[in-house]
Amino acid sequence: MNDERILIRRAGPLRGEVAIPGAKNSVLKLMAATLLADGTSTLTNVPDIVDVGIMGDLLAAIGVRSERVGPDTVRMVNDGNISPVAPYELVERIRASINVLGPLLGRFGRVSLSLPGGDDFGSRPIDMHLKGLEAMGATFELRHGVVEARAERLHGADITLDFPSVGATENILTAAVHAKGTTVIDNAAREPEIADLCNFLVAMGAHIGGIGSSTLVIEGVEPGQLHAADHQVVPDRIQAATYLAAVAVSGGEVVLRGARADHMEMLLRRFRDMGLSITTIGGALDGSDAGGGLAVWAEGRLRSIDVATLPYPGIATDYKPLIVTMLAVADGVGIVTENLYPGRFRYVEELQRLGADIRADGHHAVVRGVPQLSGAPVRAPDIRAGAALVVAGLAADGETSVAGVHHVDRGYDDLVGRLAALGADIERVDAPA
Repeated sequence: MNDERILIRRAGPLRGEVAIPGAKNSVLKLMAATLLADGTSTLTNVPDIVDVGIMGDLLAAIGVRSERVGPDTVRMVNDGNISPVAPYELVERIRASINVLGPLLGRFGRVSLSLPGGDDFGSRPIDMHLKGLEAMGATFELRHGVVEARAERLHGADITLDFPSVGATENILTAAVHAKGTTVIDNAAREPEIADLCNFLVAMGAHIGGIGSSTLVIEGVEPGQLHAADHQVVPDRIQAATYLAAVAVSGGEVVLRGARADHMEMLLRRFRDMGLSITTIGGALDGSDAGGGLAVWAEGRLRSIDVATLPYPGIATDYKPLIVTMLAVADGVGIVTENLYPGRFRYVEELQRLGADIRADGHHAVVRGVPQLSGAPVRAPDIRAGAALVVAGLAADGETSVAGVHHVDRGYDDLVGRLAALGADIERVDAPA
Protein backbone atom coordinates (compact mmCIF):
# COMPACT_ATOMS: atom_id res chain seq x y z
CA MET A 1 0.00 0.00 0.00
CA ASN A 2 1.18 3.54 -0.73
CA ASP A 3 2.63 5.07 2.49
CA GLU A 4 3.08 8.55 1.03
CA ARG A 5 1.38 11.62 2.45
CA ILE A 6 0.28 14.91 0.95
CA LEU A 7 1.49 18.00 2.81
CA ILE A 8 -0.41 21.27 2.31
CA ARG A 9 0.31 24.74 3.67
CA ARG A 10 -1.91 27.77 3.17
CA ALA A 11 -0.45 29.83 0.32
CA GLY A 12 -3.06 32.37 -0.71
CA PRO A 13 -5.03 32.73 -3.95
CA LEU A 14 -4.72 30.22 -6.79
CA ARG A 15 -4.12 31.45 -10.33
CA GLY A 16 -3.57 29.90 -13.75
CA GLU A 17 -5.02 27.10 -15.84
CA VAL A 18 -5.69 23.45 -15.12
CA ALA A 19 -6.61 20.79 -17.70
CA ILE A 20 -9.47 18.53 -16.59
CA PRO A 21 -8.68 14.85 -17.31
CA GLY A 22 -11.15 12.25 -18.57
CA ALA A 23 -13.80 10.88 -16.22
CA LYS A 24 -12.95 7.94 -13.96
CA ASN A 25 -16.65 7.06 -13.79
CA SER A 26 -16.77 6.78 -17.57
CA VAL A 27 -13.46 5.29 -18.69
CA LEU A 28 -13.74 2.16 -16.53
CA LYS A 29 -17.15 1.35 -18.08
CA LEU A 30 -15.85 2.07 -21.59
CA MET A 31 -12.97 -0.33 -21.00
CA ALA A 32 -15.41 -3.04 -19.89
CA ALA A 33 -17.54 -2.41 -22.99
CA THR A 34 -14.65 -3.44 -25.25
CA LEU A 35 -15.54 -7.02 -24.26
CA LEU A 36 -18.47 -6.68 -26.68
CA ALA A 37 -16.46 -6.71 -29.92
CA ASP A 38 -13.29 -8.22 -31.31
CA GLY A 39 -10.63 -5.84 -32.57
CA THR A 40 -8.68 -2.84 -31.28
CA SER A 41 -10.47 0.13 -29.72
CA THR A 42 -8.57 3.30 -28.85
CA LEU A 43 -9.69 5.49 -25.96
CA THR A 44 -8.34 9.04 -25.65
CA ASN A 45 -8.53 11.57 -22.79
CA VAL A 46 -7.92 8.64 -20.43
CA PRO A 47 -6.87 9.80 -16.93
CA ASP A 48 -3.62 8.48 -15.48
CA ILE A 49 -5.20 6.96 -12.36
CA VAL A 50 -4.71 3.72 -10.47
CA ASP A 51 -8.22 2.43 -11.19
CA VAL A 52 -7.52 2.38 -14.94
CA GLY A 53 -4.62 0.04 -14.25
CA ILE A 54 -6.74 -2.18 -11.99
CA MET A 55 -9.50 -2.43 -14.61
CA GLY A 56 -6.82 -3.20 -17.19
CA ASP A 57 -5.55 -6.07 -15.05
CA LEU A 58 -9.08 -7.45 -14.61
CA LEU A 59 -9.81 -7.31 -18.34
CA ALA A 60 -6.45 -8.91 -19.13
CA ALA A 61 -7.42 -11.87 -16.92
CA ILE A 62 -10.65 -12.17 -18.94
CA GLY A 63 -8.94 -11.76 -22.30
CA VAL A 64 -8.73 -8.08 -23.33
CA ARG A 65 -5.32 -6.37 -23.25
CA SER A 66 -4.91 -2.69 -22.47
CA GLU A 67 -1.86 -0.73 -23.57
CA ARG A 68 -1.16 2.89 -22.65
CA VAL A 69 0.29 4.26 -25.87
CA GLY A 70 0.41 7.95 -24.92
CA PRO A 71 -0.07 10.24 -21.92
CA ASP A 72 -3.85 10.07 -22.28
CA THR A 73 -4.38 7.25 -24.78
CA VAL A 74 -5.14 3.59 -24.08
CA ARG A 75 -5.45 0.90 -26.73
CA MET A 76 -7.82 -1.98 -25.90
CA VAL A 77 -7.09 -5.21 -27.83
CA ASN A 78 -9.78 -7.91 -27.92
CA ASP A 79 -8.60 -10.89 -29.99
CA GLY A 80 -11.72 -12.92 -29.24
CA ASN A 81 -10.05 -15.28 -26.78
CA ILE A 82 -12.35 -14.47 -23.86
CA SER A 83 -12.80 -16.44 -20.64
CA PRO A 84 -15.93 -15.08 -18.92
CA VAL A 85 -14.56 -15.61 -15.41
CA ALA A 86 -13.56 -12.60 -13.29
CA PRO A 87 -11.06 -13.66 -10.59
CA TYR A 88 -11.78 -12.60 -7.00
CA GLU A 89 -8.35 -11.14 -6.29
CA LEU A 90 -8.93 -8.52 -9.01
CA VAL A 91 -12.68 -8.01 -8.65
CA GLU A 92 -12.44 -7.24 -4.94
CA ARG A 93 -10.15 -4.27 -5.65
CA ILE A 94 -12.65 -2.20 -7.63
CA ARG A 95 -16.43 -1.81 -7.67
CA ALA A 96 -16.48 -1.05 -11.40
CA SER A 97 -15.62 -4.72 -11.96
CA ILE A 98 -19.39 -5.36 -11.87
CA ASN A 99 -19.49 -3.68 -15.29
CA VAL A 100 -18.12 -6.80 -17.00
CA LEU A 101 -21.37 -8.61 -16.14
CA GLY A 102 -23.57 -7.08 -18.86
CA PRO A 103 -21.12 -7.39 -21.78
CA LEU A 104 -20.09 -10.96 -20.92
CA LEU A 105 -23.63 -12.20 -20.31
CA GLY A 106 -25.00 -10.53 -23.43
CA ARG A 107 -22.26 -11.78 -25.73
CA PHE A 108 -21.21 -15.14 -24.26
CA GLY A 109 -24.24 -16.22 -22.24
CA ARG A 110 -22.36 -17.02 -19.07
CA VAL A 111 -20.36 -15.21 -16.39
CA SER A 112 -18.69 -16.16 -13.13
CA LEU A 113 -18.14 -13.01 -11.09
CA SER A 114 -17.19 -12.37 -7.48
CA LEU A 115 -19.14 -9.60 -5.76
CA PRO A 116 -17.22 -6.36 -6.29
CA GLY A 117 -15.15 -4.38 -3.81
CA GLY A 118 -13.84 -0.81 -4.03
CA ASP A 119 -14.53 2.10 -1.69
CA ASP A 120 -16.15 1.00 1.55
CA PHE A 121 -18.92 3.52 2.26
CA GLY A 122 -21.95 1.36 2.80
CA SER A 123 -23.83 -1.37 1.01
CA ARG A 124 -24.58 -0.94 -2.68
CA PRO A 125 -26.45 -4.13 -3.59
CA ILE A 126 -26.69 -5.30 -7.18
CA ASP A 127 -30.30 -6.45 -6.89
CA MET A 128 -31.46 -4.06 -9.63
CA HIS A 129 -28.75 -5.32 -11.99
CA LEU A 130 -29.87 -8.91 -11.51
CA LYS A 131 -33.60 -8.14 -11.63
CA GLY A 132 -33.26 -6.32 -14.95
CA LEU A 133 -31.13 -9.05 -16.49
CA GLU A 134 -33.53 -11.74 -15.22
CA ALA A 135 -36.34 -9.94 -17.09
CA MET A 136 -34.22 -10.47 -20.22
CA GLY A 137 -33.91 -14.22 -19.60
CA ALA A 138 -30.83 -14.56 -17.41
CA THR A 139 -30.61 -16.89 -14.43
CA PHE A 140 -28.35 -16.33 -11.42
CA GLU A 141 -26.94 -18.38 -8.58
CA LEU A 142 -25.04 -16.81 -5.69
CA ARG A 143 -22.66 -19.21 -4.00
CA HIS A 144 -19.92 -18.27 -1.55
CA GLY A 145 -19.80 -14.68 -2.77
CA VAL A 146 -19.66 -15.62 -6.47
CA VAL A 147 -22.44 -14.78 -8.93
CA GLU A 148 -22.92 -17.48 -11.59
CA ALA A 149 -24.96 -16.10 -14.51
CA ARG A 150 -26.41 -17.99 -17.48
CA ALA A 151 -28.50 -17.13 -20.54
CA GLU A 152 -28.99 -19.05 -23.81
CA ARG A 153 -29.57 -15.70 -25.49
CA LEU A 154 -31.01 -12.67 -23.81
CA HIS A 155 -34.24 -11.22 -25.18
CA GLY A 156 -35.60 -7.69 -25.13
CA ALA A 157 -37.75 -6.59 -22.19
CA ASP A 158 -39.46 -3.53 -20.74
CA ILE A 159 -37.56 -2.72 -17.55
CA THR A 160 -38.42 0.00 -15.04
CA LEU A 161 -35.73 0.61 -12.45
CA ASP A 162 -36.85 1.21 -8.86
CA PHE A 163 -34.15 3.88 -8.65
CA PRO A 164 -32.06 5.47 -11.44
CA SER A 165 -29.04 3.32 -10.62
CA VAL A 166 -25.97 4.09 -12.71
CA GLY A 167 -24.54 0.58 -12.43
CA ALA A 168 -27.82 -1.18 -13.19
CA THR A 169 -28.44 1.08 -16.20
CA GLU A 170 -24.95 0.33 -17.54
CA ASN A 171 -25.16 -3.43 -17.11
CA ILE A 172 -28.64 -3.73 -18.62
CA LEU A 173 -27.59 -1.45 -21.48
CA THR A 174 -24.44 -3.40 -22.33
CA ALA A 175 -26.35 -6.69 -22.15
CA ALA A 176 -29.23 -5.39 -24.27
CA VAL A 177 -27.09 -4.44 -27.27
CA HIS A 178 -26.80 -8.18 -28.08
CA ALA A 179 -30.29 -9.20 -26.89
CA LYS A 180 -32.89 -10.41 -29.36
CA GLY A 181 -35.49 -7.68 -29.93
CA THR A 182 -36.07 -4.36 -28.19
CA THR A 183 -35.18 -3.46 -24.62
CA VAL A 184 -36.63 -0.37 -22.95
CA ILE A 185 -35.04 0.93 -19.74
CA ASP A 186 -37.34 3.35 -17.91
CA ASN A 187 -36.12 5.49 -15.01
CA ALA A 188 -32.62 5.01 -16.41
CA ALA A 189 -29.75 6.96 -14.90
CA ARG A 190 -29.03 10.16 -16.84
CA GLU A 191 -25.45 10.91 -15.79
CA PRO A 192 -23.14 12.25 -18.53
CA GLU A 193 -21.07 9.08 -18.14
CA ILE A 194 -24.10 7.00 -19.20
CA ALA A 195 -24.44 9.10 -22.35
CA ASP A 196 -20.70 8.66 -22.95
CA LEU A 197 -21.08 4.88 -22.75
CA CYS A 198 -24.10 5.01 -25.10
CA ASN A 199 -22.16 7.06 -27.64
CA PHE A 200 -19.28 4.57 -27.55
CA LEU A 201 -21.68 1.65 -28.04
CA VAL A 202 -23.30 3.44 -30.99
CA ALA A 203 -19.83 3.95 -32.50
CA MET A 204 -19.40 0.16 -32.14
CA GLY A 205 -22.59 -0.42 -34.12
CA ALA A 206 -25.26 -0.60 -31.40
CA HIS A 207 -28.74 0.89 -31.92
CA ILE A 208 -29.70 3.08 -28.94
CA GLY A 209 -32.40 5.74 -28.73
CA GLY A 210 -33.14 8.26 -25.99
CA ILE A 211 -29.50 8.93 -25.13
CA GLY A 212 -29.32 11.45 -22.27
CA SER A 213 -32.93 10.85 -21.23
CA SER A 214 -34.51 8.66 -18.54
CA THR A 215 -35.84 6.23 -21.18
CA LEU A 216 -33.32 4.25 -23.22
CA VAL A 217 -34.49 2.11 -26.15
CA ILE A 218 -32.03 -0.52 -27.37
CA GLU A 219 -32.56 -2.56 -30.55
CA GLY A 220 -30.40 -5.64 -30.17
CA VAL A 221 -27.99 -6.75 -32.88
CA GLU A 222 -26.75 -10.27 -33.57
CA PRO A 223 -23.67 -11.34 -31.59
CA GLY A 224 -20.62 -10.60 -33.73
CA GLN A 225 -22.12 -7.55 -35.44
CA LEU A 226 -20.49 -4.99 -33.15
CA HIS A 227 -17.01 -3.80 -34.03
CA ALA A 228 -14.15 -2.05 -32.26
CA ALA A 229 -14.25 1.76 -32.22
CA ASP A 230 -12.29 4.82 -31.13
CA HIS A 231 -13.69 7.21 -28.54
CA GLN A 232 -12.76 10.30 -26.50
CA VAL A 233 -13.67 10.06 -22.80
CA VAL A 234 -15.79 12.91 -21.41
CA PRO A 235 -14.06 15.24 -18.91
CA ASP A 236 -14.30 14.34 -15.22
CA ARG A 237 -16.91 16.57 -13.60
CA ILE A 238 -15.84 15.46 -10.10
CA GLN A 239 -12.24 16.49 -10.74
CA ALA A 240 -13.52 19.78 -12.17
CA ALA A 241 -15.59 20.35 -9.03
CA THR A 242 -12.48 19.70 -6.92
CA TYR A 243 -10.59 22.55 -8.55
CA LEU A 244 -13.65 24.79 -8.25
CA ALA A 245 -13.72 24.02 -4.52
CA ALA A 246 -9.99 24.70 -4.23
CA VAL A 247 -10.47 28.20 -5.66
CA ALA A 248 -13.54 28.70 -3.46
CA VAL A 249 -11.58 28.21 -0.22
CA SER A 250 -8.32 29.79 -1.41
CA GLY A 251 -9.51 32.71 -3.51
CA GLY A 252 -8.02 33.59 -6.86
CA GLU A 253 -8.90 33.05 -10.50
CA VAL A 254 -8.45 29.80 -12.44
CA VAL A 255 -9.43 28.48 -15.87
CA LEU A 256 -10.59 24.85 -15.94
CA ARG A 257 -9.71 23.81 -19.48
CA GLY A 258 -12.08 21.21 -20.90
CA ALA A 259 -14.61 21.33 -18.02
CA ARG A 260 -18.20 20.86 -19.21
CA ALA A 261 -20.68 23.38 -17.78
CA ASP A 262 -23.58 21.37 -19.21
CA HIS A 263 -22.55 18.39 -17.06
CA MET A 264 -22.58 20.42 -13.82
CA GLU A 265 -25.47 22.85 -14.16
CA MET A 266 -27.02 22.27 -10.73
CA LEU A 267 -23.66 22.26 -8.96
CA LEU A 268 -22.57 25.49 -10.67
CA ARG A 269 -25.84 27.13 -9.67
CA ARG A 270 -25.30 26.21 -6.01
CA PHE A 271 -21.64 27.28 -6.11
CA ARG A 272 -22.77 30.65 -7.45
CA ASP A 273 -25.24 30.81 -4.55
CA MET A 274 -22.22 30.48 -2.26
CA GLY A 275 -20.53 33.46 -3.91
CA LEU A 276 -18.33 31.97 -6.63
CA SER A 277 -18.18 33.70 -10.01
CA ILE A 278 -18.20 31.08 -12.78
CA THR A 279 -18.41 31.63 -16.53
CA THR A 280 -18.23 29.38 -19.58
CA ILE A 281 -15.31 30.26 -21.84
CA GLY A 282 -14.26 29.40 -25.38
CA GLY A 283 -16.08 27.08 -27.72
CA ALA A 284 -19.63 25.85 -27.45
CA LEU A 285 -21.40 24.88 -24.23
CA ASP A 286 -21.54 21.28 -25.44
CA GLY A 287 -17.77 21.03 -25.21
CA SER A 288 -17.28 20.62 -28.98
CA ASP A 289 -14.37 23.06 -28.83
CA ALA A 290 -11.51 21.47 -26.92
CA GLY A 291 -10.30 24.95 -26.02
CA GLY A 292 -13.44 25.62 -23.99
CA GLY A 293 -13.99 25.24 -20.30
CA LEU A 294 -14.87 27.26 -17.23
CA ALA A 295 -13.36 30.31 -15.56
CA VAL A 296 -13.87 30.66 -11.80
CA TRP A 297 -12.87 33.41 -9.44
CA ALA A 298 -13.49 33.97 -5.76
CA GLU A 299 -13.09 36.95 -3.45
CA GLY A 300 -14.00 37.14 0.20
CA ARG A 301 -15.75 34.57 2.33
CA LEU A 302 -18.25 32.04 0.98
CA ARG A 303 -21.92 32.10 1.97
CA SER A 304 -23.55 29.05 3.59
CA ILE A 305 -26.34 27.18 1.80
CA ASP A 306 -28.40 24.01 2.33
CA VAL A 307 -27.71 21.13 -0.06
CA ALA A 308 -29.27 17.69 -0.67
CA THR A 309 -27.81 14.95 -2.87
CA LEU A 310 -30.07 13.57 -5.59
CA PRO A 311 -29.66 11.50 -8.76
CA TYR A 312 -28.46 13.40 -11.81
CA PRO A 313 -29.17 16.16 -12.75
CA GLY A 314 -29.22 16.79 -8.99
CA ILE A 315 -26.17 17.21 -6.77
CA ALA A 316 -24.06 14.04 -6.96
CA THR A 317 -23.03 12.33 -3.73
CA ASP A 318 -19.41 12.48 -4.98
CA TYR A 319 -19.58 16.28 -4.73
CA LYS A 320 -20.69 16.25 -1.11
CA PRO A 321 -17.31 16.08 0.69
CA LEU A 322 -16.20 19.10 -1.32
CA ILE A 323 -19.37 21.02 -0.45
CA VAL A 324 -19.04 20.16 3.25
CA THR A 325 -15.44 21.44 3.13
CA MET A 326 -16.54 24.70 1.51
CA LEU A 327 -19.32 25.14 4.09
CA ALA A 328 -16.77 24.55 6.86
CA VAL A 329 -15.20 27.96 6.09
CA ALA A 330 -18.35 29.74 4.85
CA ASP A 331 -20.29 32.47 6.65
CA GLY A 332 -23.33 30.98 8.38
CA VAL A 333 -24.83 27.54 8.90
CA GLY A 334 -25.52 25.00 6.15
CA ILE A 335 -27.35 21.68 6.29
CA VAL A 336 -26.23 18.87 3.98
CA THR A 337 -28.57 15.92 3.41
CA GLU A 338 -27.39 12.60 1.93
CA ASN A 339 -30.26 10.93 0.07
CA LEU A 340 -28.34 8.29 -1.87
CA TYR A 341 -25.85 6.35 0.25
CA PRO A 342 -25.63 5.75 4.01
CA GLY A 343 -22.28 6.01 5.75
CA ARG A 344 -20.82 8.78 3.65
CA PHE A 345 -20.13 11.27 6.44
CA ARG A 346 -17.20 9.42 7.97
CA TYR A 347 -14.69 11.99 6.74
CA VAL A 348 -16.42 14.53 9.02
CA GLU A 349 -14.23 13.44 11.94
CA GLU A 350 -11.16 14.24 9.86
CA LEU A 351 -12.48 17.71 9.01
CA GLN A 352 -13.20 18.23 12.70
CA ARG A 353 -9.52 17.54 13.38
CA LEU A 354 -8.83 20.60 11.21
CA GLY A 355 -11.19 22.70 13.34
CA ALA A 356 -14.40 22.37 11.33
CA ASP A 357 -17.65 22.73 13.31
CA ILE A 358 -19.77 19.90 11.90
CA ARG A 359 -22.43 17.74 13.54
CA ALA A 360 -23.41 14.65 11.55
CA ASP A 361 -26.56 12.73 12.43
CA GLY A 362 -27.76 9.94 10.14
CA HIS A 363 -28.38 11.36 6.68
CA HIS A 364 -27.74 14.98 7.73
CA ALA A 365 -24.77 17.16 8.60
CA VAL A 366 -25.05 20.64 10.12
CA VAL A 367 -22.01 22.73 9.21
CA ARG A 368 -21.31 25.97 11.10
CA GLY A 369 -18.70 27.88 9.17
CA VAL A 370 -15.54 29.05 10.93
CA PRO A 371 -13.28 31.84 9.65
CA GLN A 372 -10.32 29.51 9.21
CA LEU A 373 -9.27 25.90 9.69
CA SER A 374 -6.07 24.75 11.42
CA GLY A 375 -3.56 22.29 10.01
CA ALA A 376 -3.39 18.80 11.47
CA PRO A 377 -2.68 15.18 10.43
CA VAL A 378 -5.73 13.55 8.78
CA ARG A 379 -6.43 10.35 6.85
CA ALA A 380 -8.44 9.90 3.64
CA PRO A 381 -11.18 7.24 4.00
CA ASP A 382 -12.03 7.16 0.27
CA ILE A 383 -11.30 8.89 -3.05
CA ARG A 384 -13.57 11.93 -2.85
CA ALA A 385 -13.12 12.52 0.87
CA GLY A 386 -9.36 12.40 0.32
CA ALA A 387 -9.56 15.15 -2.28
CA ALA A 388 -11.82 17.18 0.02
CA LEU A 389 -9.25 16.93 2.83
CA VAL A 390 -6.58 18.23 0.45
CA VAL A 391 -8.89 21.16 -0.39
CA ALA A 392 -9.46 21.74 3.32
CA GLY A 393 -5.71 21.93 3.80
CA LEU A 394 -5.63 24.88 1.41
CA ALA A 395 -7.90 26.75 3.87
CA ALA A 396 -6.00 25.78 7.02
CA ASP A 397 -3.32 27.67 8.95
CA GLY A 398 -0.14 25.73 9.46
CA GLU A 399 0.54 22.37 7.84
CA THR A 400 -2.00 19.70 6.96
CA SER A 401 -0.81 16.14 6.38
CA VAL A 402 -3.16 13.82 4.47
CA ALA A 403 -2.49 10.08 4.76
CA GLY A 404 -4.27 7.38 2.76
CA VAL A 405 -2.99 8.90 -0.49
CA HIS A 406 -3.62 5.61 -2.32
CA HIS A 407 -7.34 6.44 -2.25
CA VAL A 408 -6.73 9.77 -3.99
CA ASP A 409 -4.54 8.11 -6.62
CA ARG A 410 -7.43 5.82 -7.58
CA GLY A 411 -9.46 8.75 -8.92
CA TYR A 412 -7.23 11.78 -9.42
CA ASP A 413 -4.69 12.39 -12.14
CA ASP A 414 -1.79 14.22 -10.44
CA LEU A 415 -3.91 16.29 -8.03
CA VAL A 416 -0.78 17.52 -6.24
CA GLY A 417 1.02 18.59 -9.41
CA ARG A 418 -2.02 20.38 -10.83
CA LEU A 419 -2.65 22.30 -7.61
CA ALA A 420 1.04 23.19 -7.27
CA ALA A 421 0.99 24.60 -10.80
CA LEU A 422 -1.81 26.94 -9.67
CA GLY A 423 0.31 28.25 -6.80
CA ALA A 424 -0.67 25.92 -3.96
CA ASP A 425 2.03 25.03 -1.42
CA ILE A 426 1.61 21.28 -1.69
CA GLU A 427 3.87 18.25 -2.05
CA ARG A 428 3.96 14.46 -1.71
CA VAL A 429 6.36 13.02 0.83
CA ASP A 430 7.18 9.58 2.18
CA ALA A 431 5.50 8.74 5.45
CA PRO A 432 7.81 8.96 8.48
CA ALA A 433 9.38 5.65 9.44
